[in-house]
Amino acid sequence: MTRIQQRQASRGSQKWLQALINEHSDVVNRQLAVPLGLSETDSIHWLSPLENDDYAEYSDQAFLDRLGISLDSYPFANFWPKRGPVWDGLARTESGQVLLVEAKAHIPEMVSPASAASEPSLDVIRRSLEETKRFLGSGSTVDWSTCFYQYTNRLAHLYLLRELNGIPAFLVFVYFIGDTDMGGPGTKEEWEGGIKLMESFLGLRRHRLSRYVVHMFIDACASTP
Repeated sequence: MTRIQQRQASRGSQKWLQALINEHSDVVNRQLAVPLGLSETDSIHWLSPLENDDYAEYSDQAFLDRLGISLDSYPFANFWPKRGPVWDGLARTESGQVLLVEAKAHIPEMVSPASAASEPSLDVIRRSLEETKRFLGSGSTVDWSTCFYQYTNRLAHLYLLRELNGIPAFLVFVYFIGDTDMGGPGTKEEWEGGIKLMESFLGLRRHRLSRYVVHMFIDACASTP
């Protein structure tokens, strides 16, 4: 169980996502309607980061509990060690789809460091990343635990939920445009260039989970009250 209480952020992607979800959730909900295939009667219920929940972020068993799901076919503990990814945001649709959200405000955030896990945790992580890599059909020889690790471990968790447990999960990356304080990209095209380079390096083009990975581009100004 890991619930991480947060303060109201003053800068960066955490600030923008908190404002977006709590003040302008309609902006992100409209953009998600098409890739999620939402009907007119379906709706998105945000579960984090919420002001009335101390802007808490969730990881490990706590994020599954927050989403109201259980991994009955392939348990979480068999796939990933404790102190796994902390999700920037979580949501669930009326029809039962679950959303795992990661937010970025500047390109260096994409270049995450290698896993800092110690043995034997690192063995479990590498095994699961390699399994995910094979399933997605990556031909890259890069060790996914050392390069763009934040992106690869999020893909692995999508694989765990959707493929190994049959849960209708989506991985949503929210890229904020125009964060001048952080020196972030001023256009969608700049973000797309960085994403394309990262995916090429990881050996990912179109893959078996592509339709469940959503890249959203939000003007930071649209996230402020």
